[in-house]
Amino acid sequence: MNTLETILFQQTNVRVIDSSIPYSKYIPLDLSVHSDALKEYKPQTAAEYEIFIADYLSKNQAQVAYGGYLEKRKLYERSSIFNSTTAASERNIHIGLDLWIKAGTSVLAALDGVVHSFQNNTALGDYGPTIILKHTLNNCEFYTLYGHLSLESIALLRGNQSFKKGEKIATLGTAAINGNYASHLHFQIIVDIEEYQGDYPGVCSENDMLYYTKNCPDPNLLLKI
Repeated sequence: MNTLETILFQQTNVRVIDSSIPYSKYIPLDLSVHSDALKEYKPQTAAEYEIFIADYLSKNQAQVAYGGYLEKRKLYERSSIFNSTTAASERNIHIGLDLWIKAGTSVLAALDGVVHSFQNNTALGDYGPTIILKHTLNNCEFYTLYGHLSLESIALLRGNQSFKKGEKIATLGTAAINGNYASHLHFQIIVDIEEYQGDYPGVCSENDMLYYTKNCPDPNLLLKI
């Protein structure tokens, strides 16, 4: 592991959604092109994904479905912001961690930090309302991104606003405002934010996978689900 990955791994008791839900109530969910679950049930719309995920959670007596880091997905084919003229340049590799749970669920700051930026990314398949926090640990600077939030989450937010680890920063949005997805949190770690404000790619192409794997380390190093 590199320096940041080591620092992330050393953190304990990190939560990014409702802390009253124990990890024993989390279940992994594969939404990749190789998913057996999606071969049996082929959801297309946000509403169909809501039904699919609710049924998956119920069958497994779970409250949160999680996964998706470096998954290759067909989910993004519906949106022009991910498509390309060549297969290798198509953005379909997910570089964050998704936590699927109902709209209105509390979203928490992973670590002490300040608001770097926020905005409503309104394109089909985009994040919807998004918050990016800036963190410094052991002189190492990095960012966390929280996507698919409610509009209320960013209504009164201000730049450089401070949050403590575990403090509520937002709630999850509905499909009507979160980019047209079943309700979930997209959580991502970013080393170099570049010039982005309130946005950063959460899906990359195979051509760019090496860069984004280094710049966006596995969020589960921090969460340890």
